[in-house]
Amino acid sequence: MAIKLINIGYGNIVSAQRVVAVVSPDSAPVKRIIADARDGGFLVDATCGRRTRAVIIMDSRHVILSALQPETMANRLVEPKSDFGENTGE
Repeated sequence: MAIKLINIGYGNIVSAQRVVAVVSPDSAPVKRIIADARDGGFLVDATCGRRTRAVIIMDSRHVILSALQPETMANRLVEPKSDFGENTGE
């Protein structure tokens, strides 16, 4: 099984197979998830000082903050680029 990686912005990469959800940070329940992850030591801030536009929830209970739009990351999850020289057999 090949590991698929997704760029979440500014040189940060996560494993696509471990992503459970990509959500907007605006709602109160998501803000509670972020606060709980911060208190539990499971929060990863990958915004590089920019505004949080997407919250990535992983299957390992980690919560990752990203400066990219959720739609952008959803597109990257659905149609990953193959710039790692993978041979597709074509």
